[in-house]
Amino acid sequence: MKKKFLPAFVFILALFGATNLFAQKAQRITFKSGAKQAFATGNLNGYRGKRVFVIRVRRGQTLTTEQIKSDSSNRYITVYLKAPNGADVSDSDASCNNRKRVSPTRAGDYRIEVVECRKADAWRGSFRLKVRVD
Repeated sequence: MKKKFLPAFVFILALFGATNLFAQKAQRITFKSGAKQAFATGNLNGYRGKRVFVIRVRRGQTLTTEQIKSDSSNRYITVYLKAPNGADVSDSDASCNNRKRVSPTRAGDYRIEVVECRKADAWRGSFRLKVRVD
């Protein structure tokens, strides 16, 4: 009877380990003293890839994100923003949504999720995101 449960137990253990392996801790974006903007970078590996960043802002500020890429690049990203209360503040339109602006902000940590734009061709590689707070 014990031998019947062993494969199921091993499968569940492997599944749990794989889930933790791919779980990603959010990377905090910080600014140099006196700076109003910073750059977040990361790698994506297809449509399933995702990078998560957090940034702390004060109440009443303006938070702006913008993808930085060359004109010849086909590496488009989509940016999703969540307010400190968990509300989605991403105003999606028909584009890839690689620029966002929130004004005025709530005080606390905003969550920035970056994924590949599903309206463009799939790609693998690095991206660069400018984050500005005024």
